Amino acid sequence: MWLEILVALVVVGMTLRFWYTYTSGHCTSTRSMAGKTVIITGGTAGIGKETARDLLRRGARVIIACRNMEKGRKVADELRSASNAGGEVLVRRLDTSDLSSVRTFAKEVLDTEKAIHVLINNAGIYGMGKRQVTADGLELTMATNHFGHFLLTNLLLGRLKESGKSRVVNVSSLAHKFAPDFDLNDLAISNNYTPNKAYAASKLCNVLFTRELADKMAGTDMTVNSLHPGLVRTEIFDSMNFSLLTFLTHIMLVIASKDAISGAQTNIHLAVSEEVEGVSGRYFADCKDAPMDDMALRKDLATGLWEASIKAVGLKKDEIHY
Repeated sequence: MWLEILVALVVVGMTLRFWYTYTSGHCTSTRSMAGKTVIITGGTAGIGKETARDLLRRGARVIIACRNMEKGRKVADELRSASNAGGEVLVRRLDTSDLSSVRTFAKEVLDTEKAIHVLINNAGIYGMGKRQVTADGLELTMATNHFGHFLLTNLLLGRLKESGKSRVVNVSSLAHKFAPDFDLNDLAISNNYTPNKAYAASKLCNVLFTRELADKMAGTDMTVNSLHPGLVRTEIFDSMNFSLLTFLTHIMLVIASKDAISGAQTNIHLAVSEEVEGVSGRYFADCKDAPMDDMALRKDLATGLWEASIKAVGLKKDEIHY
């Protein structure tokens, strides 16, 4: 009997995996990115790395922004050595959890890059087992996933607007739908902290930030969209502390997860596809427009988060370009 149950489970698992792979979206655009400069945060692993690989193949000048420069250089060498690498890849240090690092990175980019055509805010971490606070006084997950990218985007906004039809791509998650107790007065996640709560809140912030920035950029040639890459087995899950939820998550990763190449497709789609030219303020999954959670549609939350984020990162008047 146990053998029959095991066989049945294997069959079901393989069927689910085949279905998930078959229904996953794929970027069909063949658009060249020659002459375009693209910044990818967290571009040394997972979907960030595969996004960089694809855009490099299309001829883009790709700037990989990462915390670990040694790892970044190794990844850059690997991408350069590919026979179909038609563009240029550079590595610059950026830790999105550290506001001083964000400012240093942004200054270096503005000093060296005459144009920025695509900014992909991809770096992210899962909530820590124990609540941690950065040197800037921000909860670590929120700092890494939201506040750092909020500051970076604002610092580069002027150059993005000057660069013609530019795009900002924010990597969010389906997890943004699991933050029903999201509280603008507790962006430090100090009340009833859990890793899941911190992660879900940060991903909701990604979508709210996207919508508010899109509103502010209305009438310009710059677009901004967010996305859910799918359930992808990447390094972000390595920091998850053991619990029943994380155990079930790892089971799902084995049964029905995407690989990094498949997970990168919506990133790539939003960065290059002609289909989304002029489309802004939307949320995508599997390279298609997807429904957001009702909370993500609330203008009061989007505007309130923007104002709270300005204060949290200390955005100065001369750093405002909207």
